Amino acid sequence: MAAAASRAVSPALLDVLGAQNARLAPSPARERNLALLAKPGTVAVVTGQQMGLFLGPLYTLYKAASAIVTARALQEETGRPCVPVFWLQTEDHDLPEIDHCVIPRPGGGPCRLALELPDAATSRAPIAHRHLGPSVLPALATLRAELEAEPHAEEFLSLLERAYRPEATLAGAFTDVLSSLFADEGLVFLDPRDARLAPLAAPVHRFALQEAGALSSVLAARAEALTRAGYTVQVHVRPGSPLSFFSPDALDGPRYRLDPAEAGAWSLVGHPESSAITQDALHAALEREPLRFTTSALLRPLLQDTWLPTAAYVGGPGELAYFAQLAPLYAHAGRPMPLAIPRARFRVLDDRTRRWLGKVGLQPDEVNVPREALLTRLATRDAPESLETPEALEARLFGAFSSELERVAGQVSAVDANLQDALRRTQGTVRVAVSRLTGRYRRALARRDATAAEQVDRLRTVLFPEDAPQERILGLPYFACRIGTRAFTKTVLDACVPFSGDSKDLTP
Repeated sequence: MAAAASRAVSPALLDVLGAQNARLAPSPARERNLALLAKPGTVAVVTGQQMGLFLGPLYTLYKAASAIVTARALQEETGRPCVPVFWLQTEDHDLPEIDHCVIPRPGGGPCRLALELPDAATSRAPIAHRHLGPSVLPALATLRAELEAEPHAEEFLSLLERAYRPEATLAGAFTDVLSSLFADEGLVFLDPRDARLAPLAAPVHRFALQEAGALSSVLAARAEALTRAGYTVQVHVRPGSPLSFFSPDALDGPRYRLDPAEAGAWSLVGHPESSAITQDALHAALEREPLRFTTSALLRPLLQDTWLPTAAYVGGPGELAYFAQLAPLYAHAGRPMPLAIPRARFRVLDDRTRRWLGKVGLQPDEVNVPREALLTRLATRDAPESLETPEALEARLFGAFSSELERVAGQVSAVDANLQDALRRTQGTVRVAVSRLTGRYRRALARRDATAAEQVDRLRTVLFPEDAPQERILGLPYFACRIGTRAFTKTVLDACVPFSGDSKDLTP
């Protein structure tokens, strides 16, 4: 905390921050926080996320709320001014991760809304430069058709329709909406993909280029140590490669990783012309056009903490896992690492979902299992006592056969020892047959109650969509339209516990 408080935000960055935030929803609280960042001793709590369509999965909202609540807690505990900052990950190029939004259909399965971007799978250009295009209009129309009957639909859908216009960028629309949600809390937004900020990023990219060999060595050693300790390494380190991407063709063009080539040169990984660039030419490009350089997942935190007095970073489980790889990078750069704080994790149980749970007689955690297993459990739970579970039936059938087989095994071997092989083959054949029979029995149980199956599908769509936690798949629109934009945001803020990533149920 003291180390962060000793670092000042540069006047150049403050100017750009002021200009970037001035175009967002009016917020006196944000203006106060920007003024605080200009004062010595102020620290920041930072979080960030990719620019998902219509804000992407729910955990985007949870990260922003967690940063706000953490900043409040640190300020109360230390007495130092603390500002929440949302780092817009506009340098990233992974469109398939962000070009869609999923909402639940009250009467059916999930509804996936997506932009039609023909080059989404192959694009390497930073998403800062991507416009929504005309396909956002049918996506908005579908969203309205699906949700307009919800009690607070007009408020939230109108907010989306004002921001998500064909001529808007993915990043711009995302920021417009998220800034509106947290205007009262004064969340500050920083877009690193800004020509005015490129010269401020140049020293970090220069460090990454000059120290590429040393950094890849210490990072590889760290990854090896983590693997030996039983941890899964999140970010692969390429031997000898710098942690910067380079865009050789245009400032807003595709970005490529750099790999060591012959002495004094780099190859551009994946470039269609198998291009190479000399070290001198790369450094000249950095001096002349620093906007051609963008950060990787491992370099982004260092850039962030070079610009900002970061006391803590709020991240999800995956991010915190790769933060474990960063210690050698920060040490080599001579910078202290910020605190790594887990974001809040929630599962929303609205009135409709609680009603469905009551009808089926399930607890929320019971829904987080494969569909067939859940339907089988319901069928056997509500069936007459004489109706066995598939597991009990299989154990009884095969158990009885195995016992009888063991009894006659001695008699058979006394007649001919070679018959033991036949016994083993028979046992295997019967096991397969019994397993097939109980499989059919399991499926029959699962089909036994069509009403229960419909209710289970509804619940899984809301609580465990696509066999994954709700917060990783479903977007905000359904919940904002049903509960109310500010009411839902306030519920999330009130439920956040500082410094805790424990999963909780929200019951608005």
